Amino acid sequence: MSKSEIPKKLAALEEQVRRGDENEIQKQHARGQLTARERIDAILDKGSFVEEFMLAVTRCTDFGLGEKRKPTDGVVTGYGTIEGRLVYLFAQDRTVMAGSVGSVHAEKISYVIDTARKIGVPVIGLHDSVGGRIQEGLDVTGSIGKIFFSNTAASGVVPQISGILGTCTGVSTYSPALTDFIFMVEGTSQMFITGPTVVKEVLGEEVSGEQLGGAKVHARTSGVADLVAKDDRQCLEQIGKLLSFLPSNCNQMPPRIPAGDDPERLLEGVEGIVPDDMRKAYDITRLIAEIVDNRDFFQLKPDFAKNIVIGFGRLDGYTTGFVASQPLFLAGSLDIDASDKASRFIRFCDAFNIPVITLVDVPGFYPGVKQEHRGIIRHGAKMLYAYGEATVPKITVYIRKGYGGAKQALCTREMGADQLFVWPGVELAMMGAEGAVSVLYRQEMKTAEDAGAFRQQKIDEYSEKFSGPFAAVSKQFAHAALQPAETRMRLIKALRMLLNKSEERPRRKHGLMPT
Repeated sequence: MSKSEIPKKLAALEEQVRRGDENEIQKQHARGQLTARERIDAILDKGSFVEEFMLAVTRCTDFGLGEKRKPTDGVVTGYGTIEGRLVYLFAQDRTVMAGSVGSVHAEKISYVIDTARKIGVPVIGLHDSVGGRIQEGLDVTGSIGKIFFSNTAASGVVPQISGILGTCTGVSTYSPALTDFIFMVEGTSQMFITGPTVVKEVLGEEVSGEQLGGAKVHARTSGVADLVAKDDRQCLEQIGKLLSFLPSNCNQMPPRIPAGDDPERLLEGVEGIVPDDMRKAYDITRLIAEIVDNRDFFQLKPDFAKNIVIGFGRLDGYTTGFVASQPLFLAGSLDIDASDKASRFIRFCDAFNIPVITLVDVPGFYPGVKQEHRGIIRHGAKMLYAYGEATVPKITVYIRKGYGGAKQALCTREMGADQLFVWPGVELAMMGAEGAVSVLYRQEMKTAEDAGAFRQQKIDEYSEKFSGPFAAVSKQFAHAALQPAETRMRLIKALRMLLNKSEERPRRKHGLMPT
């Protein structure tokens, strides 16, 4: 071949790779899924993708791989922009060797993660793989380990976002688990370490892939998935929207996106959302929607640990993380799953310079033998640790009540809240009035002529003593008592004041978070 023919041959080969295998592409479409290249086109700005290592192939020729191997080695890698912001990404290609992970495939992925970390941009992984390529033996296990190491090295340095866009096993589950957020697609996404066939062989259990690791399972039961989309395109849109709230790296602030929503806007009629009766439930997401710019609240893990709400919104254009009790479920009490869900989110916000606003209406930690035996003590301690560790601006608002240790776990002043506000009808105590009276007046109620009337009298007295903002503001527990309608306005003023907050922790290699 003459030198003059080489460019033409390279161009033809690259074009052939881009076109792909039509039969395999049709199979992918028949499953209701986009191909790797279609996914990249859908998530990136048009024409911005620059592909790297397109013609890479596996070096292994054992077990017939010499004849089966194809360029890209089953993963498309490179960089491009989303809304003008640079990102690095990879998309596993199910149409090439079933997206199986060989040593070259794995090295391409670890390169993407490492390069994103070095230049300080987010990394997006679009996963669709049958797992490790067994033909490559020890070589592939070593290369897969590089991916895990790269994920860990990049953790807290750049945002890492994973889209699960097919049935993924092994490495294509462990690597996403090391990233910050996982998105799945209803009906086509599955994640499991060992698939249904292995489960049947080892344990004799019959289970489908969907039952074992489908999107609903991971969104509702395991908590692995942060959001579930109806199809590939919606999933990619959600990833793009999440990215809009985040900085490119830990040394930057999130982009400010003014929304044209008046920072002085009062929350008209907001009292109608929150009942005065402490025992009546309400939806805290309605209150958050009133507070944030243009009612745009990006909730995460909405179907897991529903007793606590997490997500991103903006106030005066600034990204803010929200953690809020959800009285609709378990009365908003904290249990194991809620503690895990919130503490990880708080630590993410702290890593990426995102202020945390906490809305509190909590009756306590959820009681019971099951919770105690599963370790509510160590899981609940994660909340205390996460808030205590965080140095970003932290603002807490007590809406109706805060009882016991759960009150501390949701960021009091002594746990590092920079600003703490209470609503007028708030009740702050070690426990609710009814429970407290049962403990404090146990003996008296046994001898009272009318135990019911005596008990109610003491409940009213206890409620009177601990209800309202007076003790909170007089004892400097809170900075101020707010009229509910002023909440958004006061939060924005506090965020502006805290914009240049700087706080150091004792020098150390790292702390040890409760497990």
